[in-house]
Amino acid sequence: MNRRGVSYDAGRVLGMNWRPVFDPTVVHRELEIIKNDLHCNAVRICGRDLGRLMTAAEDGLKQDLEVWLSPEMWDRDESTTLKYIGEAARAAEQLRQRWPGHLVFSVASESTLFMRGIVPGRTITKRVANLFRDVNAGEHVERLRAFLARANESARRGFRGPVTYASLPWEAVDWSLFDFVGVDHFRDARIKDRYVEMLEPLARYGKPVVVTEFGMRAYQGAESSGTLGFGVVDSRSQFLHQLPLVGRFVRPRLKRGIHVRDEALQAREITETLGILDAAGVDGAFVCGFVEPLATFSEDPRHDLDMSALSLVRTYATGHGTTYADMAWEPKKAFQAVANFYGADHGSSSS
Repeated sequence: MNRRGVSYDAGRVLGMNWRPVFDPTVVHRELEIIKNDLHCNAVRICGRDLGRLMTAAEDGLKQDLEVWLSPEMWDRDESTTLKYIGEAARAAEQLRQRWPGHLVFSVASESTLFMRGIVPGRTITKRVANLFRDVNAGEHVERLRAFLARANESARRGFRGPVTYASLPWEAVDWSLFDFVGVDHFRDARIKDRYVEMLEPLARYGKPVVVTEFGMRAYQGAESSGTLGFGVVDSRSQFLHQLPLVGRFVRPRLKRGIHVRDEALQAREITETLGILDAAGVDGAFVCGFVEPLATFSEDPRHDLDMSALSLVRTYATGHGTTYADMAWEPKKAFQAVANFYGADHGSSSS
């Protein structure tokens, strides 16, 4: 694969900011580890705040990483989203001029679900439910295509480099608009037998195909039901924990049931998928993801949010790790598995 990457959350926002604290010093160190120890040559930087995104992108570019910049204005209507895309594109162009050939701009991600207006519903939960009830599938296909055409125009007015979109596997995208075919493609038991087959139609466009997001959670059973959903965190307790005053009385927890941590499963599933994608000839892949600050580790399995995280490292609520004493996390088994895969002779540098 030309692009051996990981996704990096600079502050995605859905219900809450998934990275409440953004410290440029920590960001620099994490990107340094991504480049030197995880052996990535590309990083997909995701989030909402443009200041954060540009700070992280500039740092990655300075460290000779190819940056796939993914500004994400989730859960807003089309006009608000298009305005945001235009602002992000203009800001990204300033970086591209300094590092030509090293920056890719993504107009949006999974917009059928994450933007209001394509499928009815003010929240993603309602949109998911309505999507499977909607008998007028053709209508939301056309709404998506119309939005992406306008998003592409908005991006290219401000940004002169390559442009892509991070799609869902079943979204009918007009890829003639974009320079890369991008797809968020998670592999679990329900589609394992046709995982590569689902990518084959995308290769027909004659453009590089990049899996912009895939990964696995670190609990037993995740390979069957956890990756394509939202994992097993009790999201209400996690949300309440972030609130002022109230939060101190609510400890975030997993959903009821017995959940067993399994880092080996996560590592095995990710590296198997990397091998499959490499053999299939995709241009690149981004493991989702590097760190999830809100998904803290606990010895108590009821509160071990990290086992439901897609991250390659487990975050500590307090203290630091041992491998990297300056970081508030410790690599999981999947970190070393990905580092071994990317560090081996599995592809050339990005181009």
